[in-house]
Amino acid sequence: QVQFVESGGGLVQPGGSLRLTCTASGFTISEYSMGWYRQTPGKEREGVAYIGDGGQIAHYATSVEGRFTISKDNGVNQVYLDMNNLKPEDTAVYYCNTRLTAFPWGQGTPVTVSS
Repeated sequence: QVQFVESGGGLVQPGGSLRLTCTASGFTISEYSMGWYRQTPGKEREGVAYIGDGGQIAHYATSVEGRFTISKDNGVNQVYLDMNNLKPEDTAVYYCNTRLTAFPWGQGTPVTVSS
C-alpha cells in the first residue's frame, strides 16, 4: 500500500526557513521522479518543485526558484524540501507525490508564514 507522510511544517515568520520531509512507503522512490506540491483553500494544488529519479536534476516553479531546494535520499525513501526566505504567499498545505501524481495523496503538512 502506497503512503506518503509529510512532516516539518509549522508557523514561521517572513524571511524564515523550514525543512519539509516526505517519507514514502509501498514503492521505491529511486524509480520515480518526485515532486512537492502545495494547496491553499479555494485553489487547485500546484507543483512547486520536482526532482529526477536519480536526484540530480531539479525543476522549480518560478515563484519559489532561488528560495526552495528539493532533494531526495533514495536509501531511506525520503524526499526533502528546504524552504528559505519564506513569504506570506508560501502559506499552504504541502504534499509530496510522484512527478505524475501517480499515487493517492497523503495528509500534507501545513506551512504558515506570518508575523
